[in-house]
Amino acid sequence: MTLTLMPQEVPFDDRASSWMFQPSANKPFVATPAAIAEFGLDQILRCLDYLRGQAEIHNGLDYLQVFQCPEKKQPLWFIEDGPGGAITALLPSDY
Repeated sequence: MTLTLMPQEVPFDDRASSWMFQPSANKPFVATPAAIAEFGLDQILRCLDYLRGQAEIHNGLDYLQVFQCPEKKQPLWFIEDGPGGAITALLPSDY
């Protein structure tokens, strides 16, 4: 399965591109059951790792990141919530 990170809507130098996708005790990583069923936990974790690397390169990303896969009907979304929130992998239909 090939997942491709789509370009984000917000420019990298925009103040809104400040999210690092770095899980912690205060910001856990979670994935919805539907996302796990569709993409598998291993693939989701590889995408999260890729996002963390991209966040390092660009000094942050937009809070919403989208991976497309030609074999799947829905993309895989990653959303980083603000303080007290989580980093979530989900399908658009989960939103």
